[in-house]
Amino acid sequence: MRINDLPFNTTDWATLSATEHPGITGNALWRTQQFGEIRVRMVEYSPGYLADHWCQKGHILFCLAGELQTELEDGRIFTLKPGMSYQVADNAEPHRSSTAIGATLFIVD
Repeated sequence: MRINDLPFNTTDWATLSATEHPGITGNALWRTQQFGEIRVRMVEYSPGYLADHWCQKGHILFCLAGELQTELEDGRIFTLKPGMSYQVADNAEPHRSSTAIGATLFIVD
């Protein structure tokens, strides 16, 4: 990833409007900033959330609160707790998220 033409600035995430993205169950609330080709999000998954698709986008994802299960298409499952992250490249390993208790994430993609 190259970060070009991005002057210093700050983001007060609480002031950004959220967009709702329903899952198979539950929903995700995204607060999003776009900086050229770089998308930065604060995402809140409701308890019981299950993604409605297998994602192939690359991400750097950091768990701030709650607990997130990430299932890879090959069946492996990883659990993130606060303070943990995962990194995956575009088109590397299809993955989908779920959470029993809810989760708040910071995502760069």
